[in-house]
Amino acid sequence: MPTFTPAVVALPVADRHRAHAFYTSALELGTVGEPESDGLPEPLTLAVNDGLHLVLVPTDGFGWAVGDRAVAAPHTVECLLGVTVADDAAVDRLVRRATDAGADLVTAPGEQPWGYTGTVADPDGHLWEISAATTAPTRQTTQTTQTGPDEGSGS
Repeated sequence: MPTFTPAVVALPVADRHRAHAFYTSALELGTVGEPESDGLPEPLTLAVNDGLHLVLVPTDGFGWAVGDRAVAAPHTVECLLGVTVADDAAVDRLVRRATDAGADLVTAPGEQPWGYTGTVADPDGHLWEISAATTAPTRQTTQTTQTGPDEGSGS
């Protein structure tokens, strides 16, 4: 199987500087590359971790990647991006930091059947689900054991 490192997720953004400020303050992502004349690297790349980079592309320039397909309107949900943090308190902190940096709160942090999560929308409407790592598998196993794998699924 091939290894794609780093994997890249490209997101259309209305304002590169606003998006950069959001991602560096809210998610504390590091910028990859040397700054150009506007103070930001081109392409504007942020490291989520060693294996994943986020490329923020101006909406009006996104056509090079999508060809004759339409770019989704701002705040149109086509995917859910997710990050995993250490525990419930870290979810709370990251959601709070994101909303302080301009994110909209979509789902307040709380217990879900799959674990403790919260969801925010960045300034361009892209959804980010923040989940706790330490307890989510245990919670999922407990939920499945208590209800049975097929109960409530309608099948």
